[in-house]
Amino acid sequence: MDRSSHSRRLAPVVALAAAAALTLAGCSSSSGGKKAEEGGGAASAGKATTPRMTVALVTHQSPGDTFWDIVRKGAEAAAAKDNIKLVYSADPNAGGQANLVQNGIDQKVDGIAITLAKPDAMKSVVAKAKSAGIPVVGLNSGVSDWKKLGLLEFFGQDETVAGEAFGKKLNEVGAKKAVCVIQEQGNIGLTQRCDGVKKTFSGSVENLYVNGTDMPSVKSTITAKLKQDSGIDYVVTLGAPFALTAVQSVGDAGSKAKVATFDLNKDLTKAIKNGTIQFAVDQQPYLQGYLAIDSLWLYKNNGNYSGGGEQPVLTGPAFVDKSNVDQVANFAAKGTR
Repeated sequence: MDRSSHSRRLAPVVALAAAAALTLAGCSSSSGGKKAEEGGGAASAGKATTPRMTVALVTHQSPGDTFWDIVRKGAEAAAAKDNIKLVYSADPNAGGQANLVQNGIDQKVDGIAITLAKPDAMKSVVAKAKSAGIPVVGLNSGVSDWKKLGLLEFFGQDETVAGEAFGKKLNEVGAKKAVCVIQEQGNIGLTQRCDGVKKTFSGSVENLYVNGTDMPSVKSTITAKLKQDSGIDYVVTLGAPFALTAVQSVGDAGSKAKVATFDLNKDLTKAIKNGTIQFAVDQQPYLQGYLAIDSLWLYKNNGNYSGGGEQPVLTGPAFVDKSNVDQVANFAAKGTR
């Protein structure tokens, strides 16, 4: 399939060869939370005949953030194929996330996949995993730090590159003044996105911090900002749920500002179709989850690792707008984009 008809590439995407055909049957995992919970089907559900593995996937997911549903769906698909028991857990608090990684070490899992939204807080526990002989790979957040922490591989997008591409797109559409909405303070990836926008956007950009775990508060904060500054003509959000909320804020404020965002979900593609969202940058979270888990199987059984330990495996960014949203929407409806 020629993906150029589905999304405009802004950075090279490195494909990781799958060991066997993708099979979704039989794998499940429980919903995220501070307590690690186990999932995964019987060994017969997967294609692999290799010994059963246990892999921990530990993210910085906040409650209710649907982005991570797509990441997990990809991880579960790889686990089903590879005869892996997937243990998923999440905590937006960096200390809590580190404790969850420690739980995986204590349980003597065969591999760990983690996000590095706040890399300094993960440094010690990653070192403990390595000392215990457990391979650790990164996904989604931490493209600037995974090598420093000694991770085996990384799967995601370069957030600075994505932000710079976004800024150029704002120039193309004639934007003059933007507000970049950051839903989690201290998350290095989110900051890099807004910094990238500022670097290439010829207009002005101001960061606006909101509490991403409280959507009514997000809505009121954006509304207040738009009422305060009628010159804002673009609201830049860093996640699909926040973009959809920002659309409501624009209406409540009586603003003429337009909304564009990073990241997709099925509701966001509908909004692009009807014109309430102008465009989105897709980092393919399904692919991040899938490749992270599959890579640990490949390393355990074949000694394979991608990027030579030096280069990340890039899954984005790519623009989705009215010109290609119909094709992308088909996959978003399945939860794979």
